[in-house]
Amino acid sequence: MTTLAVGERPSLRDSVAFDAVICISPAILLLVAMTLLPLAAVVVLSVTDYQLGGTDIHFIGIENFMRIGESDDAGRAILNTLRFTALVVPASVAIGLVLALLVSARGRLRRAYELLLFLPLTATMTVMAIVWSLLLHGQIGPINVALKAMGLAPIEFLSNVELVLPSLALIAVWQQSSFCFVVFLAGLSAIPTEVYEAAALDRVGSGWERFRRITWPLLAPTTVVVLLLTTIKAFQVFDLVAVLTQGGPQGATDVLLYETYLQAFSYFRIGYGSALIMLFIAFVGIVSTLQMWFARRRQP
Repeated sequence: MTTLAVGERPSLRDSVAFDAVICISPAILLLVAMTLLPLAAVVVLSVTDYQLGGTDIHFIGIENFMRIGESDDAGRAILNTLRFTALVVPASVAIGLVLALLVSARGRLRRAYELLLFLPLTATMTVMAIVWSLLLHGQIGPINVALKAMGLAPIEFLSNVELVLPSLALIAVWQQSSFCFVVFLAGLSAIPTEVYEAAALDRVGSGWERFRRITWPLLAPTTVVVLLLTTIKAFQVFDLVAVLTQGGPQGATDVLLYETYLQAFSYFRIGYGSALIMLFIAFVGIVSTLQMWFARRRQP
């Protein structure tokens, strides 16, 4: 580092660098306080036997992770999370893409469609879960009232072991497809019209051919972003389960984050709950890495 002689003025570069450090330091401090420190605490607690309210804490190595591997509850929660993600992600991405393609082709009514399809994204999932609990109610829900009016047996969407997880996935798709729609619509708007004009000159006439040869390849980066964010959001499912089913019936909707909540704040096993959080972070990291690797392989 260069030193300044007495009376020498600091250079413009040093002044700009100092100002830059001053400007970004609040953001760095916030990042450390809100992200890095909690993450470090979770890492440390995951290898201890700490219980909430306890005074003793002991280092136990990977024992918590071994207990996860031996636990039927943790295994079921992981499997339910994977099943939920497998239901939500493909459906949300496909519906969002189709809606974006349809709306992008509309002229005067495009703004109205955009507003209508954007609304689910503005609602908090906790509030909408309460609304959906009424819609899917086994006795007074509008769907079952209509079924009974037609002489059909009501469907127990939220108490049937086989139907409850797909029902929660349907609610998540309803909201996540709105997010996918917004991102895909932005991606479609960024495609230059000259590309389609050139395709018309090359006699790429049908809508399917234009989509397959032009639109879909140009949407590849957008699709990777949508897949990544939708997958992470599906892995983070908690509020739906906490409001609608509390992990039931018979553990059919016990997902990873809800199991973490139970272990940490109902059974006060903070160390074990931290190990579950580390497992969740590992899942998200692996999925994100695989999707980014696949996207880079597709790039020319």
